[in-house]
Amino acid sequence: MRQYIGFRHFITLLAFGGAVTGVSAYAQLAQPVESPPKSISGLSDAKLRAIANGAVQAFDTPGLALGIVQGGQVRFVDGFGQRDIEHNKSVDADTLFRIASTTKAFTSAALAILVDEGILHWDDKVIDFLPGFRMSDAWVTREFTIRDLLTHRSGLGRGAGDLMLWPEPSGFTRDEIIFNLRYLKPVTSFRSRYAYDNLLYIVAGEVVAKASKSTWEEFVQTRILDPLHMKCFSGKIRKSKLENVAIPYGFIEEKIQSIPRNKIDGSVTASAPAGGLVCNVRGMNTWMLTMLGGGAGPNGQRIFSKAVRDEMWKSQTILSVSASERKLDNTHFKTYALGWRKEDMHGYEVISHTGTLSGMQAYLALVPELDLGVIILNNGSNYGARNSVMQSVLKAYMGQEKQDWVDYYATRQKDAAERRKLVASNDNASDGGSWKGSGKVLRPLTDYSGLYQDAWFGKVDIKNGANGLRFRSHKSKNMVGRLEPFDQNTFIVRWDNRGFGADAYARFETNFKGVISGITMRHVDPNADFSFDFQDLNFERLSE
Repeated sequence: MRQYIGFRHFITLLAFGGAVTGVSAYAQLAQPVESPPKSISGLSDAKLRAIANGAVQAFDTPGLALGIVQGGQVRFVDGFGQRDIEHNKSVDADTLFRIASTTKAFTSAALAILVDEGILHWDDKVIDFLPGFRMSDAWVTREFTIRDLLTHRSGLGRGAGDLMLWPEPSGFTRDEIIFNLRYLKPVTSFRSRYAYDNLLYIVAGEVVAKASKSTWEEFVQTRILDPLHMKCFSGKIRKSKLENVAIPYGFIEEKIQSIPRNKIDGSVTASAPAGGLVCNVRGMNTWMLTMLGGGAGPNGQRIFSKAVRDEMWKSQTILSVSASERKLDNTHFKTYALGWRKEDMHGYEVISHTGTLSGMQAYLALVPELDLGVIILNNGSNYGARNSVMQSVLKAYMGQEKQDWVDYYATRQKDAAERRKLVASNDNASDGGSWKGSGKVLRPLTDYSGLYQDAWFGKVDIKNGANGLRFRSHKSKNMVGRLEPFDQNTFIVRWDNRGFGADAYARFETNFKGVISGITMRHVDPNADFSFDFQDLNFERLSE
């Protein structure tokens, strides 16, 4: 077994005068060294099942699948709850889920294979493979590397342009998405700050396609999934393979409802390189064994070299450590690598990533020093399910004091909900309720009607009808809703699809002559999914 120098060893080196500075220096320390395996036992199968079933019950999550590997072997694999409530179908180890952003590691691995073959290098310029790639700044365009595509340090805001990917079907092609990057404005300087993005993983997928003279879907399927015998899919799925799939669910308007837009229907999505891979927990066990095995699968098939595996795990971008992470996990550092997050927990280095779509969630964590991997897939929208199970498993293997993590997250969420109610009540009392708006606007509704266009999102119609104004996107089929008068020249867009959970303010702008000239938008709920990046839209009126 190979062991990684953990944070405790890092501190010891500092104490003895080791010349270590910054993230890159720690990344150099965090290289594999030969060491005998540690024998720290985890939880019994019965206890694991009790925890998983408890999480399903506590967090409005119909079903969950859990896999654990250690020492090169599958330690646990099972399913809990229901994959389909309506037809009372259970989750098992072969149930297919969308794994969302844990897909990013597969895109990174596809590039790693091409690095191994000498076809490209991590620091090659993107424009050498995709000449049409453009950011808003010419210098940034010239300097943008393949490594930059994977590390969330582009200078763009969090989730910038995600409305071109979600809600699905988005209506945008990958070529259109890449072309429209030039219209997105940076909020920080290049490489200066972390801001999670998805669009640049679409670019990374197209680099894979260009360099391999294939498609991202075909390359990942034939060079990673099939050689490892993973019953997982990167592209189109035959109907015969869709008999055991999880239906996505969310707690919407006080009840659990399905979210059809994110269902697994076998189609290819524009978002695939950032978050579209479909897999089951049994297949993800194989993926974890391959990563922990330095790129060689449990069947002996080498997918990529240990050298590029290590490069994928090197820290690139600094992330902040929250107060709760310091308290709960004794975390001192957190970074982003190439499709992976890194942090220390109780002295152990943890390589991880989460994945989140409405109705589908994933959480994968690897602890190289313990030769341990944990994967959780679920078909709900409450983070408490995956977090409570992951904390339970990792803490047990790390020898930490026992705690009921299902109860912890349930209590935490209850307290947070009560605080939100109190804040809303105080806001309402402090200004006499004016924060809700008057419910009236300044002009006749016909004055707001017209055709509007944003540089990257495209055209939308605002039309007045029997039931008031309606918003309709030309590209994104699901972005349709009614405009509810709020105040002054501002409306609230109430989306027809109530599963979005992301109603938006639409403020109509006027020119110097007092004529309606455009629209800007913002979230109504500040906690809404950041991928609905309404703040990046700036519509110009084209016609009445």
